Amino acid sequence: MAARTRLRRARRALLASGTTAVLAAALLAGTEATSQAATQGPCDIYAAGGTPCVAAHSTTRALYGAYNGALYQVRRASDGATRDIGPLSAGGYAAAAQDTFCAATTCLITVVYDQSGRGNNLTQAPAGGAAGGPDDLAPATAAPVKAGGHPVYGVYVAAGTGYRNNHTSGIATGDQPEGMYAVLDGTHFGGGCCFDYGNAETNNLDTGNGHMEAVYFGDSRIWGTGAGNGPWVMADLENGLFSGADVGYNANDPSVGHRFLTAVVKGGPNQWAIRAGNARSGGLSTFYSGARPNASGYNPMHKEGAIILGIGGDNSKSSSGTFYEGVMTSGYPSDATENAVQANINAVGYQTAPVTSSSLTVGSRISLRATTACCTADSLRRNTDGTVAISPINAVSPAADRTAAGWTVRAGLADSSCLSFESAAAPGQYLRHSGFQLHTAASDGTALFMQDATFCPQAGHSGQGFSFQSVNYPNKYLRHYAYTGYLAGDGGSNTWDNATSWSEDTSWLAAQPWS
Repeated sequence: MAARTRLRRARRALLASGTTAVLAAALLAGTEATSQAATQGPCDIYAAGGTPCVAAHSTTRALYGAYNGALYQVRRASDGATRDIGPLSAGGYAAAAQDTFCAATTCLITVVYDQSGRGNNLTQAPAGGAAGGPDDLAPATAAPVKAGGHPVYGVYVAAGTGYRNNHTSGIATGDQPEGMYAVLDGTHFGGGCCFDYGNAETNNLDTGNGHMEAVYFGDSRIWGTGAGNGPWVMADLENGLFSGADVGYNANDPSVGHRFLTAVVKGGPNQWAIRAGNARSGGLSTFYSGARPNASGYNPMHKEGAIILGIGGDNSKSSSGTFYEGVMTSGYPSDATENAVQANINAVGYQTAPVTSSSLTVGSRISLRATTACCTADSLRRNTDGTVAISPINAVSPAADRTAAGWTVRAGLADSSCLSFESAAAPGQYLRHSGFQLHTAASDGTALFMQDATFCPQAGHSGQGFSFQSVNYPNKYLRHYAYTGYLAGDGGSNTWDNATSWSEDTSWLAAQPWS
């Protein structure tokens, strides 16, 4: 019933958007489609619009109605074996084979396969002009969501992670027209350079203005911004993140914060556009459509035809984000085609996948143990002055230390679907952040305190345990840094936002209490 409801909504959205009859038919031919398989995928819609996909990447679903090949590959840590993960059926959602294959160990995503048949697969990015390599690979379990009601996984990009293909087929070069979209986690972003998906240099170097054309998502202010405080969908055209015609600020490019975000960039001879929308419902908004930026080197463009994910063209890799699906096309897609694709994405019904575990049951007492290689003997503890740190704790540690490393799990003070942690050493005091450092304190009854003391569990960023997201700073997580407890972003402006070991430092094992 849910799938049919989404299709009815998709049909209404198409009619409201003025999508052409041919494109509407391409999307809606399968009115009896189920969550197992789609009659039409985004690339079928692009082909019907005369702008076929030349690259199609997703770890969540097939992007053609008839596609039944591998979506991505994982490699497990225990023995180095690899496994291709395909859809449940042709045109369907990713199968659960990863969970069985990676049970009792961790896995990395080694390949995101190209579904277009052109072999434009994405693999581990090499070193580039901005940073060494090879880049990190994404943990396979760090971005669990549901698509079509099925548990699937996205590509979780922490700073330092990147994928690339420098030897592509059919990707636009020079000033040739192209389009691209990506479905992303609109709450996971960074301010560094650059979380991109799209067209880049083939030699991993910055070869000049206009040598890239990629979707960018984040809150970087290095080159350009839109309205508000970000994050923004912009275009990385090399040596510039552009939000419109002007270098720098463009008021028509708004901050966006949809949990699931569709981001679109397209470009042709002296024309380009930025569009975006909520991937769960509604249409696309056009944030810019017009001439190329009014700076030298961008008209004509000098695109080179490599494909990148999670990095900049010169392997700049200091930002972060999560990718679920995306394509690149030959030719400049019409707005009508993109509207039909957006309706298809809406019908997927992307939704969060709550992380639950018996070790995080409300009322239970636990210890939170570090997973970083330096500190696996350390647990998060309350100091006598109310500050929070990690230190070595074991079964023969003094009783006071073992108690200080204990936490009682409570329903989230600001959001009961999340969690709060009451100190076992100081009952009535809760773990909270203040000035982004962790402390324990008794509730003062204010909304701010309750938000500061509420954290939402997610799959561990490193592939182990859990990561705990701040309810009022959703891009920041509980982290240990220099043995002190912080609320930290991935590569942000504070010292404790350092990207080195961020995924490991923000991943915790919820274990039995020490006392």
